[in-house]
Amino acid sequence: MTAYRLNLRVFWPLVTCGCTAILYVLQALSSSQAGAALEDSGLGAPLLKASLLLLLLLACLALRYRARLPGRAQRPAGLAESPEGAWSELRRRRQQRRRALLEEFYEQQLRLSPHVLGHSKAHVSLVVGELVRAGKAPDRLASRGDFVQVGSAYEQHKVRSPDCFDVLVPLRLPPRLELRVQPRRGTEAGLLGAFVCALQVVAGCARDEAGGGPSPRAAGALSEALCVELPSAQGGGRHLSSALVLRWFQGHVQRCLGAVRSRLQERCRVSLAVGPGRPLTLHIAPRSDYVCCHLSMAVRLTPAIPFGEALYLTPLPSAQPPAPGKLGAFWTLNVSKPEQKLLGFFKEQAPADSCHLKCLQILKGLRDLGGRSLEQPLGAQWNRILSSYVLKTALLWLLLRGPLQAWEDQFLVERLENLFLFLVESLQRRELLHLFLGNPKLPEALSLPKILKEAAPVNLLADFDGPTLDKVAGQLLNTWKQAPKMIRMYSGHRYRRKHPA
Repeated sequence: MTAYRLNLRVFWPLVTCGCTAILYVLQALSSSQAGAALEDSGLGAPLLKASLLLLLLLACLALRYRARLPGRAQRPAGLAESPEGAWSELRRRRQQRRRALLEEFYEQQLRLSPHVLGHSKAHVSLVVGELVRAGKAPDRLASRGDFVQVGSAYEQHKVRSPDCFDVLVPLRLPPRLELRVQPRRGTEAGLLGAFVCALQVVAGCARDEAGGGPSPRAAGALSEALCVELPSAQGGGRHLSSALVLRWFQGHVQRCLGAVRSRLQERCRVSLAVGPGRPLTLHIAPRSDYVCCHLSMAVRLTPAIPFGEALYLTPLPSAQPPAPGKLGAFWTLNVSKPEQKLLGFFKEQAPADSCHLKCLQILKGLRDLGGRSLEQPLGAQWNRILSSYVLKTALLWLLLRGPLQAWEDQFLVERLENLFLFLVESLQRRELLHLFLGNPKLPEALSLPKILKEAAPVNLLADFDGPTLDKVAGQLLNTWKQAPKMIRMYSGHRYRRKHPA
């Protein structure tokens, strides 16, 4: 049975109120006949004075006991005296709790083991290296013999599980054939920042059949197989088709895989997934005695045509198979290598404990949590609008603003909040510009090609309507506010997926 304990916070105010009531009663009596009798007898004034003294005494005792209550004798350590200081202290402690939860979320749900990631990248390099070497050919369109590692796994901001990788496979045109690359005309949705490529024979080489150059018949056959005719509104003429090159590339990789499968079967099982409107994906299942190396991996292979220094033209992404003469002739400029160079520049200039990549990883994790409760079609739009490339672009824009010293690890929560707010403002403004196309604010130390500096700016959000962007902005802001609750609700095992996405 719980013993009764006097609540001093309630007791002394009640005593004070009771004494005040007695005082008012005495004053009322003094005005009545009974009060007059007391005054005649000489007892009214002393009684009134005694009541006042008793009231003052009780008030002093109440104040003294109230000062001795827990939390009243002295302020907690670190609590400021002013209301502004108290609010700052409360905010600081709240950020400390949020930071502890975000750190736990990062360590348990997002951070990859360098050991497992290293083994996975080694398997990818082995298999893809065998494929591209088998696809070399000196006298026709073929792979160049090397590959370019791109994406988050090679930029150190991949999250959750090392089960998916992106690789560019550079292609080499036949000798003495070259491309004339030009920006595409018009402003149709989905085609901003696109390029067209005209295939032409180098002057004076079409007649040199004995010198190893392509004959007019060979050049014509290649043009018929891989080029399409553009309408006059889009410039006219025959241009290299990204859709036809992609179709040729799929058959080329299948032939190369058949040639090297026997050499790889002792180390891993390899299969190829081909589908319309989907990237060509190589699935690798290692045969290893190490448990950490049993993760299945998916490698997205993308054909790339070298264009300038560290730049590549890749097929324009499309959800549906392109129709000839429409999306099939257009290419996009891949700037993965300059992006890696810029990230390396920031790594050198930023503090040793910079948290910019950790912020990007946590942002990806919270984006995934924030989209779980969304209904379709907003759920699909959420992932398209807040793609990993958009999130990385937002981070790079904030890094360019500086100062880089503000990205020390102790400011993780503040920088992550800035990143969320920057994205929300961009969505509400309906504009997030491509970082490398027509941006004069890039560091001169990067020595970027002239085509990037002179290109027209491209808005990454131009293909989405305003109401959808507003809904995504509201949900993104709510995701940051409710991040602790979402993390507790959706926390699960680190490697939940058995097969690569």
